[in-house]
Amino acid sequence: MTNRRKFIANSALLGGGLLLGADKVFAGSPLSTSDKPFKSNFAPHFGMFKNSAGKDYVDQIKFMHERGFRALEDNGMMGKSIEDQERIAKEMSRLGMQMGVFVIAFDNWPLKTSLTSGSMEWKETFLKKCREAVPVAKRVNAKWMTVVPGNFDRSLPIGIQTANVVDALRRAADIFEPHGLTMVLEPLSDTPDLFMRTSDQTFLLCKAVNSPSCKILFDMWHMQRNEGRLQRNMDLTWDEIGYFQIGDEPGRKEPTTGEINYKHLFKHIHEKAGRDFVLGMEHGNFYDGKEGEEKLIAAYRWSDDF
Repeated sequence: MTNRRKFIANSALLGGGLLLGADKVFAGSPLSTSDKPFKSNFAPHFGMFKNSAGKDYVDQIKFMHERGFRALEDNGMMGKSIEDQERIAKEMSRLGMQMGVFVIAFDNWPLKTSLTSGSMEWKETFLKKCREAVPVAKRVNAKWMTVVPGNFDRSLPIGIQTANVVDALRRAADIFEPHGLTMVLEPLSDTPDLFMRTSDQTFLLCKAVNSPSCKILFDMWHMQRNEGRLQRNMDLTWDEIGYFQIGDEPGRKEPTTGEINYKHLFKHIHEKAGRDFVLGMEHGNFYDGKEGEEKLIAAYRWSDDF
């Protein structure tokens, strides 16, 4: 860990020196140097580089592209105005960047929903949000949308709860299939009350739904906390994985700041699939300010060097 952190610190200092010779400026950001694309298709999110690129969405996208990122994810895309969605999509299209996931959030998502209960009210609320997600996905050229079934209903046997979730997901898949869209089911570690918590359980749900529009979002931070053995479980569920997310443990920050060997995992994913997967950077920044953002980029450079 010490050697990795020394490398990141030294790389960030080098990056700061290179910045002085660059010829492109973004609003509210320092001079930036153009970096080669990463081997892996990493997707930052808005706000990750706000100290370097400013608050404007388009300026942040430009900065990400300059630093070698070729994708973006935005959990809150459905909450943005149509004008902002169109601006984001236009700039990403101009730069040849790929849109990653956004979240289909319905009332009290994700901790108080109850697709497990079989409640028609919850099911219809969920399906309404799925229908609303379709034009958003088309507007921003997205393919994947995150879905979480919600909490256990402990008054029901587990088999009944599972069947209720499968039924709701099948109806959602019927909405997405005609449009070539995919909901990605994300097992979470936030609370033991959540129904969907492991990769094998999510694999079972995807097999039961039996649709190209229902796949796994394999968030490596959540899976490290819930089950460990990341490469093995990744391989066991590989056929149903549609998307990956990143976060080191403990802390849910960038690679090299915790216990997960991301260099190894990125190499493994790349060897199996090349750049087929978007890897969402769904984590915070370990270090503050512009210097912290440079260190984050350097951490990804080190982890992507295999």
